[in-house]
Order: sequence, then structure tokens, then C-alpha cells
Amino acid sequence: MMNAENILNNPFLNKGTAFTQAERKQLGLTGTLPATVQTIDQQSQQAYAQFQSKSSDLEKRIFLMNLFNENRTLFFHLMNQHVVEFMPIVYDPTVADSIEEYSHLFTDPQGAAFISVDDPDSIEDTLRNAANGRDIRLVVVTDAEGILGMGDWGVNGVDIAVGKLMVYTAAAGIDPAQVLPVSIDAGTNNQKLLDDPMYLGNHHKRVYGDAYHAVIDKFVAAEQKLFPESLLHWEDFGRSNAKVILDKYQDKIATFNDDIQGTGMVVLAGILGALNISHEDIKDQKIVIFGSGSAGMGIAHQIFDELQRAGLSADEARQHLYAVDKQGLLFSDTPDLTAAQTEFARNRDDFANAAELTDLAAVVKAVHPTVLIGTSTQPGTFTEAIVKDMAAHTERPIIFPLSNPTKLAEAKALDLLKWTDGKALIATGIPVGDVDYNGTTYHIGQGNNALMYPGLGFGLIASTAKVLNGETLSAACHALGGLVDTTQPGAAVLPPVDQLTEFSQKIAEVVAQSVVDQKLNKEPITDVKQAVADMKWVPEYKSVD
Repeated sequence: MMNAENILNNPFLNKGTAFTQAERKQLGLTGTLPATVQTIDQQSQQAYAQFQSKSSDLEKRIFLMNLFNENRTLFFHLMNQHVVEFMPIVYDPTVADSIEEYSHLFTDPQGAAFISVDDPDSIEDTLRNAANGRDIRLVVVTDAEGILGMGDWGVNGVDIAVGKLMVYTAAAGIDPAQVLPVSIDAGTNNQKLLDDPMYLGNHHKRVYGDAYHAVIDKFVAAEQKLFPESLLHWEDFGRSNAKVILDKYQDKIATFNDDIQGTGMVVLAGILGALNISHEDIKDQKIVIFGSGSAGMGIAHQIFDELQRAGLSADEARQHLYAVDKQGLLFSDTPDLTAAQTEFARNRDDFANAAELTDLAAVVKAVHPTVLIGTSTQPGTFTEAIVKDMAAHTERPIIFPLSNPTKLAEAKALDLLKWTDGKALIATGIPVGDVDYNGTTYHIGQGNNALMYPGLGFGLIASTAKVLNGETLSAACHALGGLVDTTQPGAAVLPPVDQLTEFSQKIAEVVAQSVVDQKLNKEPITDVKQAVADMKWVPEYKSVD
């Protein structure tokens, strides 16, 4: 039996002051709220004024998280009105501050499931308890070993999964009652956390190897048993585990790793958008990727797949890709390569000056790339000399300094335009305002995964996809890259975040159509657009039956 306290403390049911007098009487809420009945727009106006009164981004985030904990519908109604302003608050970059302080600021688990590597027998109960009878269609899981730009943050990294799901709902319209954030606490190698008595996670070093993978296998088995209609999204796993896990499951269930595939897809979409502007062919590009972690190698893999779809053999496609890390160009005999790096390491014998290719400048000089991508978290490494060297050998250099936050970016957009006389086609990892240079206003695309994963995930869920394959990934990339306005001088290579909800819907429809065309849907679907529309949740209050 629901009582007043249960209803007002349930973020999926709570309307606060928007409960009508009739609803208050029916639900036993009479006298538990002030007399005035507000509309959701009045509540939003009130909440936004409170949000604006906060003096720092972290305080703003804490305010929004409290609203999220109390009333999901109002939170998302407000976020829909201010999506561009709220995105960097609820997710990157402000989420970094929240993660660092998570254990000290903890007030609410925010509906997350906390799995401990030390208690594998409780995994199924953990997921069941956290879901609390809800029809879960989307799970975002992290072990927070490899948070981009931050590294290992243990259980604190659950904020990444919570924030990611917020963006899914705000951008694509998945029902927040159908999502579940999951933390896999495998320990941490962050000594600062281990030394902190307030740290809420396991106080031991990370568990690796068979014991770790046994926990992952148990988790996937339980997740699929309890939520058979769900999409499983992996987030911020470390270099040694991310690709291994994805490779194990991607042909068996509907699953997706945003750091490997999402980043790769947005970058490929940006390249396709840039090529739509320059009217060049992807088969003619030479791509240098600086920073060969999960993100960099995910980008390489996505471009590699697209080059083969364009007609190249696997061996031919590999010749277009150059992976550079702190050792310089990665060769097949470079020590300690990850499985992902090995796939794109080059043969030393193919380069007359291989011994000299120990840094980015030397590689750019030797290779003459047309595309330069940065996922290195090494600030300022796309120097004027490197960029001018690149621009001397290609008419429209495609340059994506993607590392974030701002202090870690490989270059600034204005500098890239100056050094290339306005010819560079640019995407950055952080939001950048329009840049005026030599009488032209340049719109700078943001290589933000949020441009891709909400629509992708929503389309997979709406189409009841069995798996996500390369065909569908490519279709989504072309859909996003095709939204570029090539007629505008200074056009961005990617669409702007303020149109996120519109183009997420378009991507969802393209993804769902790809799934149905390949007969990969579990349930029969006759009208893809209708299936996507029917799945979409709108943050408005419903009357109580």
C-alpha cells in the first residue's frame, strides 16, 4: 500500500507541489504539501532560479542531483529546457569534480547497483534489489579504472554511469524508470583513495585476471537473466579489460562500449562531415592518431572498418592508419602493446627512418597526414610547427584535438585556424564558441560522444536488437556526418549540441532501420519510425489513475 511518504520519496512518482487537490485526496497527501498547486513549468522556473543562485559548477551539480533524486520528471523537464547549459554540469567536465569528491559528498545512491568483486554470489540479488521491479531496458556499467583524463577512481566513478544515463534520457527520451547505473567495485590502484578513511569502495588494490573476469561473466549472466530486453553499455573500463570484454560479448548480446565504439563513431562521423565539406574521399586520407589508449584505438578500429566498407582490403586499410603513443609510432616489436594496439602497429621495415619516429613531430614530417586526431591528454602537443608541416601537404587538414577537459587539449581551435590560414576542419573534445578569423565565423564541432550514443542506444532498444554490428555502426556514423551544412563558410564538421534531441531521434530511426533490415530484431517491427516514437518518454506529469 502506497502512503504519502512512499510517494513523495519515490522520484519516479513524486510530483511535489504539482499534485492536484484531487490527487492529494486520493493518494493520502492532503495537508502534506503547501496549498498552491503548481504546473511543471512553474516548478521549472522556480528550480532554475535556485540553480542560477549557486556560485560554482559543483554546487550547481549538487543542486541538480538533489532534484534528480527527488523528482525525475521535473529534473528532465528542466534539463530539456536548458540542455546545452546543463550537459557540462551533469556530465563532462563538472562530473570530474563530483567524482573526486564522491565519497565525501555522498547522500544518495541514485538508484545505482553496487557490485563488489569480493562478493560475487550477491550479484543477481544486487541487480534485482536496485531495479526494484522496474522494467530495465538500458544498463550503463563501469569499473572506473579508465575515466578519460582522470584514470582510476574506484567506486567514485559510479557518477559516470549516472551522468551517462541522464544524457540518454535528455537527448533521446529513454524512460528514466527503465535505466540502471551499475558500479563494479574491483578495488582501486588510486593510493589517494586507499588512504582516505572516507572512501566508500573496497580498500584494496584492483583485482585482475581470472577472478575479475569471473565477476564480469557472473554480472552479464545475471543482467541478461533479469533484464533480457536490455542494452548493456560499458563505460570507462581500463586498457587491459575494455576490448577483451567487448570482444567476448558483442556477437552474443546487445552491447556497446562507448569509449571504444562511441568515441570512434563520433570521430568517424566528424571525418565524414569534414570530407563532405572538402569533397574528398575517405580512401585518400592518411590518419595519425596521437594517444593509443582505448579511445584512440577505438577510433582507429572504426575508421579501419569504414575504409573496408569503402572497398579497401584489411591490409590496404591498415596502411592508412598510424598509431602514435609516448614511444612514438607504434611498431609490431614495440614492447607491452595492448591487444588493440597490436592490430594497428606498423611493420618497422616499411619505414626507412623507423628509428627516428619517436615523437609526433617526426611522424607528421615522415607521413604527411591529412587527418590528425588527439586522444593523448597531453596539452599543447599539436604545436604550430607540427600543424604548419601538416598543412603544407594537404589543402584542408582535418584536425581533432579531442582530449578534455580544456587544460588537457592538444591545441586550441583559434590557433589551428591561424596556423592553417583558416583551412583546418576542426572538432574539439570540449565545447568551443564560434571563432571569428579573417572575416569568417567558424563553427567548431564538438567531438562529444553524446552526439552519438543516445540515438544509437535508443534505436537499438526500440528495435529490440539482438546485437550491434559494424553495419549498424556505419549507418549511424553516416547519419550524423550527413547532418553537416556544407554550403556554409565555416560550417562545423558535426552538428551542434543544442540540436541534440532532434538529431538523436534521426539517428535512432536510422539505427532501428538498420537492425530491422538485417533481421536482427527480437520482436516483429513493421514501422520503424513508429517503434521509435512509441518508445520515447516525455518529461510531463501523468494524471494518477
